[in-house]
Formats: sequence, C-alpha cells, structure tokens
Amino acid sequence: MTKTILFPSSYFSAKEVDEDLQKEYNAVKETGLFDIIIFGYDKWFNEGKLVLSCIPDSPCSAVMRGWMMKPEQYATFYDELRSNNINLITTPEEYTLMHIFPNVYNIFGNDTAKMEVFPLHKQIDIESVKKTFNRFMIKDFVKSVKGTEFPRFFDSSITQADFDKYMKIFYKYRGDLLTGGICVKEFLDLKYYGEKTNEYRVFYINNKIASVSRNSGQAQYTNQPPAELIEKYSNLPSRYYTVDYAELSDGTWKVIEAGDGSVSGLSENQNIYSYFRMLFYTFDE
Repeated sequence: MTKTILFPSSYFSAKEVDEDLQKEYNAVKETGLFDIIIFGYDKWFNEGKLVLSCIPDSPCSAVMRGWMMKPEQYATFYDELRSNNINLITTPEEYTLMHIFPNVYNIFGNDTAKMEVFPLHKQIDIESVKKTFNRFMIKDFVKSVKGTEFPRFFDSSITQADFDKYMKIFYKYRGDLLTGGICVKEFLDLKYYGEKTNEYRVFYINNKIASVSRNSGQAQYTNQPPAELIEKYSNLPSRYYTVDYAELSDGTWKVIEAGDGSVSGLSENQNIYSYFRMLFYTFDE
C-alpha cells in the first residue's frame, strides 16, 4: 500500500501548501518516499467540505501533518478520507486519546504535574483550588493562552473576583477553539539555561521512539530527558503521538504535555529530512 502525507493547503490557494508547513512539504518531496495530497484548508475548516488535490485510485496509508481539529471534526475528516481511498494511520479514538490531555493524565501518574478538571463556563471555586495548589496554571483540555495578558500562573493571593475576570479573558482568547473543559494544573518550577527552559518533544511512531528534539529554543549542551523515562511512555495505545518533557529546577524531569502526532509541530531546529525518513520506515501499513 502506498504511503502518503496529507497537508492542508494555503488559506489563499487550494493548490499550494500551507505556508507554515512549506519546509515540511519540501522535505517530503526531496526524500521521494511519500506521495503527497493537499486538502483545501478554507473549505474544510470554514465550510466542512473536503476538497483534495487528487484522489488515489486504490487505498493508501496516510499520515496527516497539519492543524488541530476538535475530536468530532477529526472523526468526520477520517471517515471522509476513507471514502476517498485515504486511510489515516491515526484512528479517531487514538486522536481523541492523545489530543485531550485529561484522557492520558492518569497514565503518567507522578511523572506529570497534579491536575484537576472543571466544566466549561462554570465558576471555579478558587478557595478550594488554593487548598490543593500553591501555584497553578489554566488550560482547556488542549491549550493554554500563552503570550497574552492572561497570567502564566496564579498563587494564593488571587481572589475569586479577580480570577473570574481573568477567566473571561481566557474564554475570549480560546474562542471557537475552546475544547473539553478547564484544567487547573500545578505550576512547575522549570530549570533555565540563560533565558530558555529545557524542554524536549519526543515523537513515537508505532510505539518506537522516532525522534527526540529540543523544543524550547535551548542550546545544544543541555541535558536530555532520562532514556528510561522516554522509553517508559513508548507503549501508549496510539500509532502516532508525542510526549513533551521538561527539566525542573531541581534537575528532575516531568511530562508537561502529550499530543497526537498529526497535529504536533516539529521542533525549531529539528532535522526535518531525518524525521520524514524515520516516519517512512517506522509506520507499518
């Protein structure tokens, strides 16, 4: 069965690849290992219509490299692709498992920060939260709102009134992308090398460690996560996923995030050609 990479198009042209994925697209073409199919970004994300650059004559096995979808949207995407002879290696069940962090939170146990979850748009009793966490951060089930005026973390000084005001800001920034519920997570003291933290992203393909890459712009001389920790999470029930690890100020390591491999970005200085060669040889048909 042919192996294929599926990319979203540019918003402005259904015939061109998304500009932010151009380097990946070029690398895939240069390796010559995969067929490439582009799906229309605007039509899919804004109209729910699947438009493909070509439809294979016979079934092909495919990996999608692209942008996050809500689980129900991905399930529809998966089914429509199958009706066009394109079989994504990541099932909707696998996508939902890895895309929604609370689904895998208990798997990581003490290797990740403590967390509590709350329903959307319901007031969170901040006094109760402060009994559990000295410092804490807020995310929905998928993302935070880093890079905005929303605080990186809260501590015991936060009042209910102020917290409620900040949550209105959080909901504004997540907007239509808001997913699942609210996660209140223990805020971890990360180790810094200069101005950079020491975070790594590990891609797992068919339960093999496909790549380990620096993921916070840090220098090459920083410590890597312990090999036994990386290996420990190589057997999760998905064919294509990521786990992010970070070094704490005391030199220990924690899992800080997990994700579906299809919508997890490559690291800034990752060897893209090596990544796609590894992807080709580690995903079985």
